[in-house]
Amino acid sequence: MSEHTTTVAGVAVDTRHWIGGERVASTETFADTSPIDGGTLGEIARGTPSEAAAAVAAAKAAFPAWAATPRAERARVLHAIADGVERRLEELAAVETADNGALLRSHRRGVMPRVAHNFRFFADWLLRLGHEDFDTRGHTNHVSWDPAGPCVLITPWNAPLMLATWKVAPALAAGNTVVLKPAEWSPLTASLLADIAAEAGLPAGVLNVVQGYGSEVGDALTSHPDVRRISFTGSVPTARHIAASAAANLTPLSLELGGKSPLLVFADADLDLAVDLAVEQYDNAGQVCLAATRVLVEETVAEEFTRRFVDRAARLKQGDPRDEATDIGPTIHPRQLERIDGFVRRALAAGARAVIGGHRGEGQYYVPTLLTDVAQDSEIVQEEVFGPVLTLQTFTDEDEAVRLANDTRFGLAATVATGDAERAERVSARLVAGTVWVNCFFVRDLRAPFGGSRHSGVGREGGTWSFDFYCDLKNTVTAPKGWQDHG
Repeated sequence: MSEHTTTVAGVAVDTRHWIGGERVASTETFADTSPIDGGTLGEIARGTPSEAAAAVAAAKAAFPAWAATPRAERARVLHAIADGVERRLEELAAVETADNGALLRSHRRGVMPRVAHNFRFFADWLLRLGHEDFDTRGHTNHVSWDPAGPCVLITPWNAPLMLATWKVAPALAAGNTVVLKPAEWSPLTASLLADIAAEAGLPAGVLNVVQGYGSEVGDALTSHPDVRRISFTGSVPTARHIAASAAANLTPLSLELGGKSPLLVFADADLDLAVDLAVEQYDNAGQVCLAATRVLVEETVAEEFTRRFVDRAARLKQGDPRDEATDIGPTIHPRQLERIDGFVRRALAAGARAVIGGHRGEGQYYVPTLLTDVAQDSEIVQEEVFGPVLTLQTFTDEDEAVRLANDTRFGLAATVATGDAERAERVSARLVAGTVWVNCFFVRDLRAPFGGSRHSGVGREGGTWSFDFYCDLKNTVTAPKGWQDHG
């Protein structure tokens, strides 16, 4: 086996970059560790501005031919990539579970099938994309969706491959070339994606993968003058940095950032359903940007809701994510664990009460936590923790519920539990959020727009909205036949 290959869960993974259709090593590496047991999974090529520049150059060189490739052929290649994902689904699931600690059962049944679906959906959407021509005083207006050019896609660690392909698939479908920079804490499945894309016949240079540690590679990519689009999912501070880096070239940005989403539970709600929705927020050890971490309960049912919540949460099993019976796995990295613990310790010191949890478990595990007696302006209510930590507050009426729900700098999502259809419609209209779920959670349709308001992001993706971002829209206006006679 090559010195640049590591074996994870029985799967060989190349630890080098993928640039211009070739594997490229770096002089330095960084260790990738598993959150399950802290063991080293491999030494990953540590990119520099040199590799970043080479990847952009490869994407730029490959762009004209890929942009000129007929839509049907681009769609065929994307479907071939989806086929490759499905053939290697078990391998991808096992590697990603080892790398980021999310549940193996979730990867097998939901996440990796969604990865394949991302490619199929945008391939099919491409073939129906377009607008009818329209007339202006006899002149024909024709709107075309032109590929924009090389795109830099920077993706997070909590759902590495699914969120990467949520960007890669529409960018490629639109006729763009891509430089993908995966998160340093979970880089392995991006490398496998490069192999799958090459096997599917994606031309060299159309997809490039550059590994990085810290901001060195990211800065070189986001400030590059040949980059035509930047899409980023991650934290608000990093987004500010990227936006400043991109500003010199006025590179368009799509930013999907943090959240501090509310779950509003009204007295007329099905309390068992509301409790299930609340407990579901511990999914992926709370490392979900959409998670409704602020539970707001009408005070007349707060005591009963809390009792049922405690009973339900007690049945959760925390442990090895490879175990089919496990409900909550580990935190991704020791630094993230320390961050979560710091938030909770400061909240407890400020007067919060832990109804459940409030402390670390063994290894990289944090015990599912529910905090009450928290002030609306406190850090624990206002800032994204990104761990299995919920807060519970009460409200007296609809107006107070909406006021509390909207009283953060974020606006990514919200969830409403109520048995009153009119109230659901009324409250949803008043909430500041890119997505509102009523009596459900995490139901996603790729045809719908996705993104956040306020500090939760810039722009929307999904369906036609993705192509709006990844294309340069052009309107061609043609004079009526015989215009030469009127010159």
